[in-house]
Amino acid sequence: MQDRIFQVPERPNPEALTWQSAARMIDHTNLRPEATPDQIVRLCEEAREFSFGAVMVNGCYVELACAHLRGTEVSVGAVIGFPLGATFTSVKQFEAVEALRLGAREIDMVLNVGALKAGERQQVASDIRAIAEVAHKQNALLKVILETILLTDDEKVAACQISVDAGADFVKTSTGFLGGGATVADIALMRRAVGTNCGVKASGGIRTAAELRTMIAAGADRIGTSSGVNIIRELRQDSGGK
Repeated sequence: MQDRIFQVPERPNPEALTWQSAARMIDHTNLRPEATPDQIVRLCEEAREFSFGAVMVNGCYVELACAHLRGTEVSVGAVIGFPLGATFTSVKQFEAVEALRLGAREIDMVLNVGALKAGERQQVASDIRAIAEVAHKQNALLKVILETILLTDDEKVAACQISVDAGADFVKTSTGFLGGGATVADIALMRRAVGTNCGVKASGGIRTAAELRTMIAAGADRIGTSSGVNIIRELRQDSGGK
């Protein structure tokens, strides 16, 4: 088993969650292919305002996001091999190196789904391990996107086990590009599969405070969403604005 950066925290009580603690669990996300620089700047401004844990952007916007978030506690994350996961390991590795060079502190990579479904566990593991080594040399986190909508439960468990052994800091449900998104059943299954060996990120279709709480109750440590602002405003309202 490879070393990892992230240490799984104690499970929070979702009903006692403050908006501030919820915000630190959110990866504020804009991965749309039509996203403009102005929209990425706005994403970063929102992340500053609400103290989100991270922003997630495509590689071409890492430098821009880092410039706008310098001096804050908001991390910049980049997606790798996105959204299909079917490129060369060397290309994923190059993407990660460039993103880290430009200031990214978190890497969300898509695993090779076809190789997993073909039972090529060693290929999947070496793909992940190559990126884990690059990320961890820079003290950066690695999250592995499983694309759960394409997998059977047995394949999800296998993907989690491979990711843990290869050094992933998190396993993550979805890219959000193929529909489906995060489900309570998948988060609970992934949590059981990884135990306390790595984090679990719920991503795809999470738009309300109730859905965020449900995912955390099921075992999520991070929430990837483009609806973070609305979720935090809802939580603030629930707590009387405190």
